[in-house]
This record gives sequence, C-alpha cells and structure tokens, in this order.
Amino acid sequence: MLINQTMVDKAESLIPELMTSVVEPRSVVEIVADEEAFQGWRVMQAEDQAWKERMLGKGDSFILDFGDHLVGYVSLKVKPVGSPPDAPLKLKLTIGEMPCEIAEPFESYDGWLSSSWLQEETVFIDVLPAEIKLPRRYTFRYIKVDVLDTSKKYNVSFERVECTAVTSGDAARVAPLTDSVSGEWAEMDRIALKTLQDCMQTVFEDGPKRDRRLWIGDLRLQAQANYLTFNNHDLVKRCLYLFAGMRLPDGAVGACVFEKPHAHADDTRLYDYALFFAACLYDYYEATGDKETLEELWPIAMEQLEIGVERLDERGIVRDDETWWSFIDWHPELNKQAPSQGVLIYCLKRGLELARILGLADKQQYIEEQIARTAEAAVTQLWDEDAGFFVSGTDRQISWASQIWLVLADVLPAEENAALLERLFAEQPAIGMTTPYMYHHLIEALFSVGSREKAIQQMQAYWGEMIKDGADTFWELYNPQDKKLSPYGSNLINSYCHAWSCTPTYFVRKYLI
Repeated sequence: MLINQTMVDKAESLIPELMTSVVEPRSVVEIVADEEAFQGWRVMQAEDQAWKERMLGKGDSFILDFGDHLVGYVSLKVKPVGSPPDAPLKLKLTIGEMPCEIAEPFESYDGWLSSSWLQEETVFIDVLPAEIKLPRRYTFRYIKVDVLDTSKKYNVSFERVECTAVTSGDAARVAPLTDSVSGEWAEMDRIALKTLQDCMQTVFEDGPKRDRRLWIGDLRLQAQANYLTFNNHDLVKRCLYLFAGMRLPDGAVGACVFEKPHAHADDTRLYDYALFFAACLYDYYEATGDKETLEELWPIAMEQLEIGVERLDERGIVRDDETWWSFIDWHPELNKQAPSQGVLIYCLKRGLELARILGLADKQQYIEEQIARTAEAAVTQLWDEDAGFFVSGTDRQISWASQIWLVLADVLPAEENAALLERLFAEQPAIGMTTPYMYHHLIEALFSVGSREKAIQQMQAYWGEMIKDGADTFWELYNPQDKKLSPYGSNLINSYCHAWSCTPTYFVRKYLI
C-alpha cells in the first residue's frame, strides 16, 4: 500500500462533529404476513399502544415503530415488577430497517455476506432496575423486544426505549424547494435527502447499516447531491484525501476505505471506481472553486487516468479478461467491457477540463489524444450498425449499461445519442439494470440528450414505486418485478438506506426547479 501520511493527516483533520437528536418510538405495531404487501409483510398498529409500564414475563414481546429511518445509538431503561429479581433478565432485541427483518427469523438467512450484519442483540442484565446503552451503532425503524427469560418470581416493565440519532448532514443548510416543486416530487426530494443525511457520518458511507464505509462510486453520487443540498464541502474533501492518501501498490485508488481502528484502504480494486477519482475531483472543484485542493490532488487524478489507459488493447478498447473487475452494476450476466470504455472516456473528459484549468499543456495534449483514440475505437470496434447498439465482450452483448455509459461519454453526436436511448426503450435489451446506481446514470443520460419527459417518467417508475412500497429512505436494490431481489442471497441483508439511491434530490434540484 502506498501511504501519503500528509494527505491522510489532512483527511483526519477534517473529521466532522456529528449532530445528535434523541428520538422516541411513535407507536407499537404488529407485522403480519400479506402476499399483497411489499416483500410479503404488512405493518399495522397494535390494539394496545401502552408499551411503557406494561408488565412482561418470559415469552412476551412487542414491536416499536420509531416512525422514520434512524441511524444512531439505542438505550433502554427497564425495571423489575413483583418480587426482587433472583436471576438475570435475558432480552433479545431485533433491530431492522424493514418489516422483513423483524418478521423473518435471522436463523433462516442463507446468503454469502456475513450474517453478522443482521442487527440483533441478546442482552443479559444482572442488576435491576437498569439503564442499558447498546455500544454498537444501529440503523433502523423498528425494534422488537423479546423477553427471553426472567424467573418465576418477577416480571419487568420498560420505562424508556430511545435512539440518539447521529449525522453530519445539517438540515438547516438545505434550501427549501421552490413552490413549483410539490406533491410527489417534494416527497421524493424529502426521502432522498433523508437517505443522504443518514449516510453522512464521519465519511459519506455507502450504507449506514451495511457496509458502513466509504466507496468511491457512492461518493461521486453523494457529493453531487450534497452540492445542491447540505453543502458539506469539507466532508467531500476529507473523503478525497482519504482515497488519495492510501493507494494500492501501483498507485491506483482503492475502491473503498475503512475508518477504524485507523484510516486504511481496502485491497479491492475496481477499474471504473479508480477512474472516478478524477470525476469526483472535477465535481468538487466545480462546486467549490478550491484550487489549492485541486492542485494537490491533481497528480493522483492524472495517475488514475494513465492507469486506466494502460488497460487498452491495440485497438484502443478496454481489455476484457479474467484479470480485472469493473463494477458498473450488480447484474450477474453483464459484460463490463463497453460500459467501462464509456467510463474511461467520461473520466478522461473531466480530467481534460482540470488540466485546462491548471494550464498543463502537456497533460492536455496527452488526454486529448487518449480521448480521440478511445472514442474512435468505441465507434469503430463496439458499434454494431445493423443492431443499432454498442456491443460488449466476445459475445457482443447488448446491454442497457453499455448504451447508457457510451451516451454519457458522448462518443456519438447529440442527435444520435438521443435516438440510441429511444431505441433502447423501444427494444428493451434483456441485460437490464438492477440498482439505483445504474438507474441514476440512465436518468442522467436522458437529461443530457434533452429527453426530460422520459427522465421524469423513469424517476416516477422507479423511485416513485419505491415510495409506494413504503420507502422512508431509498434502497440499495429495487426491481419492481422482483421485490425480494438480492445479489447476496437474501433480502434480509440488503441495505434499505443506500448512498447511490439518494440522487432524486440532485435531479429535482438540478433539472426540475
């Protein structure tokens, strides 16, 4: 690992102070099976709302609804009822963002991600009454309290269950929407803002429940939304310095960074994510005009472009073999060659703008040559005239991602880009999109070619449907045709507040106001 301690120290000097607020439960609920409800579970108000002071013994339970999505620290106050306690109180707390996490036993989980991400606590309390503060940070809306055991001599009651919520996103800095934005768009903006705010901790986390770390693909979209809302520029700056200060041995920016027990980069390498460092720096400078940071981080950005170019074959096309990983989207059958070509060109163009701002003639010339080389190669090698689409890989796969990224890269004239997206919707290639991350790029591509109405329709059909399915923050994955979809083997472990799904607020504030 290449460590630039000066950059790491600068990142650490920018750790924000988290704002806190204490939130109490809104109601007691029941979660019942319902095939018509999202993921098969419906939430209904319990008949008995008096959870405080209710006498509870072995086998008793209740479910608290906090009324909104929260990220923070749970505490509770419990006391004995009856005879003096002669045995410890054994409690189980099941903590979830969604009803499925409360209703389905975690023992049924059979996914490939660690089950330790599933949020639950078994607590033994030796001395009563007691105030218990759970040490872990949790992300949730619902908490189920199970009294697993007391003794035959005593019961218990709860005086308090609350959450100290934390965020570095200051809602007071968010400008209100204009009167022209109301109804479903105001609601979509509100939920997207909440999604972003709950992911804004001491870095821009990808998901506050899971994975709880800084990924550069998520950062790019979070930062774009942040510039139009919370305006926490120092948090973006901190994240950029973390990526720049801890790189892989060949100089490539790692895909993600951990903060604890000390700042350190993961060893995951993603071709597209490393390139996005240049795009993130471009967006940051556009939003802030911070030339000092630009000058300091420019060499890292330039290096990512050079490393990206090294992967080109003799045709000028990104090599596609077993030695690389490019994320693009979660679709299991997606070939990444053509969309990665688009990402490379997209990032080269942002790097070119930065080289111009810095007056670096030699770098400008190099990047211009690479843009010409890769764009020409995309048209001559990847464009299938008969099909009317870009193709990817040896099987000449036609996917949504390939078309979207090569539209964003602007390798075709504007009118041809618009026609390509129209054809995409008309012919509906089988290799579709699985994440809000990819849907973001579809919406951005539609706006870029002037297809405003189609972009609006897609936002309504995607994030709007999430709202209808009960989202109080927007989710990591959503397929309206398969609402239990998970790349991890179980929807129980999906993240239901996820960074790359926060961008409706960006679209509303950039294009609809």
